[in-house]
Amino acid sequence: MKLSQPVLLEELAQLCNSKIMGDPRSMVTGINEIHMVEKGDLTFVDHPKYYEKALNSAATFIIINKEVTPPEGKGLLISDDPFRDYVKLVKYYRPFESAGKMISASSSIGENTQLQPGVFVGNHVKIGNNCIIHPGVVIYDHCKVGDNVIIHANTVIGADAFYFKRRPSMYDKMESCGAVIIEDNVEIGASCTIDKGVSGNTIIGWGTKMDNHIHVGHDTVIGKNCLIAAQAGIAGVVKIEDDVIIWGQVGVQKDLVIGKGAVIFGQSGVSKSLKGDAEYFGSPAREAREAMKDIFNLRMLPRILEDFKKDKS
Repeated sequence: MKLSQPVLLEELAQLCNSKIMGDPRSMVTGINEIHMVEKGDLTFVDHPKYYEKALNSAATFIIINKEVTPPEGKGLLISDDPFRDYVKLVKYYRPFESAGKMISASSSIGENTQLQPGVFVGNHVKIGNNCIIHPGVVIYDHCKVGDNVIIHANTVIGADAFYFKRRPSMYDKMESCGAVIIEDNVEIGASCTIDKGVSGNTIIGWGTKMDNHIHVGHDTVIGKNCLIAAQAGIAGVVKIEDDVIIWGQVGVQKDLVIGKGAVIFGQSGVSKSLKGDAEYFGSPAREAREAMKDIFNLRMLPRILEDFKKDKS
């Protein structure tokens, strides 16, 4: 999330009651999770396993629960609970904004776009030209929809990321401040759910077509001209490259890449990154020809055992 205007590091320290290491007059331009950070951004780290990754990332500012010498050009906020303070800043700079009516006055609706009865369009939403938004669709704040997009009934665009920190007695919610970007010529089926990014964007690429009852997790990027069939579930931070086909009831694990032109057969489970221009099947998914051969061999096993018994007798 980019801030509406740069903020002094010392102002953030005051909000969080944190100690500064570095230049307190340096300017923070964004608040982002570690995998989304750019120069000028603030991120957080609260586990020794990830200290080096955060300190050496593109982030200029880090909330951290250990006093260390900041790398050159970076500033640190020392906190006893970086997750808590990061969430506090997100809520301060992107507070919940109540909706006063079904179509927010701060939204922008393009020419020849048709909104059917019961559509909800949140604050600061932008919808392009020549779109059809069917009844019951919900589009949360800050989301963007391109031109010539069709969204079918009861789909939800931009719900919060499914992201929680486990505490001894509860799950602590990571507040989402990202959005969903739907590019031109996309069609999304009925009763789909597409979560916003934690601090960046979930993106549905140009010309992609989605069937009914599909879930797309936070910060996932789906490329151009992809085809996704019903009941597919795609976790967060997945990159699906252009021209990928995902058939029905496929499950995709988080933090992986599906290469350009890959085809994943129905009911497969994708647990690791897959190369492009190949067909996959099974759980865990692997090249379809190999998987089908194994299924055939398994079906032959009873006959082989029966023949073996006959030979012994």
